[in-house]
Amino acid sequence: MSKPAKTFYILHGDDDFSLEQEVASLRAKMGDELNTHEFDGQTAGAPEVINAVCSYPFLADKRLVIVKGMLSWITRKGAGETGKQAAERLAEALPALPDWARLVFVERQPLTETNRFIKLAATLPNGYEKLFAAPKDATGWIVRQAQENYGADIEPAAAAALAAVTQNDLRRADNELVKLASYVDGARPINEDDVALLTPWVVETRVFDMVDAMAEGRSEAALRMMRLLLEDQDEDPFRLYGMIVRQFRLLLTAKEYLATGGPPGQMADALKMHRFVAQKLAVQSRAFSLEQLEQIYRRLLETDIRMKTGRITPGLALDLLVAGLAT
Repeated sequence: MSKPAKTFYILHGDDDFSLEQEVASLRAKMGDELNTHEFDGQTAGAPEVINAVCSYPFLADKRLVIVKGMLSWITRKGAGETGKQAAERLAEALPALPDWARLVFVERQPLTETNRFIKLAATLPNGYEKLFAAPKDATGWIVRQAQENYGADIEPAAAAALAAVTQNDLRRADNELVKLASYVDGARPINEDDVALLTPWVVETRVFDMVDAMAEGRSEAALRMMRLLLEDQDEDPFRLYGMIVRQFRLLLTAKEYLATGGPPGQMADALKMHRFVAQKLAVQSRAFSLEQLEQIYRRLLETDIRMKTGRITPGLALDLLVAGLAT
């Protein structure tokens, strides 16, 4: 006896890239835009959606209806009687959808296991549910994506750097992989220098290098890196200054965590940051005492006030700051 067809799908989670790939795959399998419809779940009503998916397909054997954001909208707190009625209408209709129906609910946030419709998908033979959770560390995903989709190898350090600068945004990471794979063209693995050259968000990792130079007293190197960031990356001085402030705030936080006995291996989870960033902060913080970092942070805040009140230009403030901290 054949299994009943899956007639409704719940695709949910915060991994927007993988979720959209799954939806695109369903559309491609359908291969019939005439019998494919899409609704905004916050404006479409449940009867409208049910009527659309239950309508007999035109010169085809299936009808695909994609509804975005409806389930979280009608089950949210404050949905009131309108939400309750919509939920009831859907719950009644889902078990009896016709064999040709393919109703796909797309939710860009994870739904809990206690959600009424997640439970329905788990218990009804015609239901299907899949969670797309964004990885805490995209390094492994980047390595697999490079190999499987672009036939390219990427060194672990390069993958970690790309994951750090794209902040685990898989869509951004994939866009960068397209450029990187094309750049090396299979001649060699993608390395960290390639990421630094082609990835615009790599400015954040270059701030790490500049702070390294400051910590080691290499004022000329630190100033050169700062000017390259301003020129090559077309950075706004105010934004670059803000990134330096952020870097020292992270260093101060990391130093306090380690000074109070926090395990280095657990720092990424404890401080909610990427593991690549946490590893670099742990190493970099050794060059400063807690007192030094507190003094530097106060100085940064004082300079910020001077810039915003017009007492010093951002360019001069950066020159004096970088040269002063590197001495």
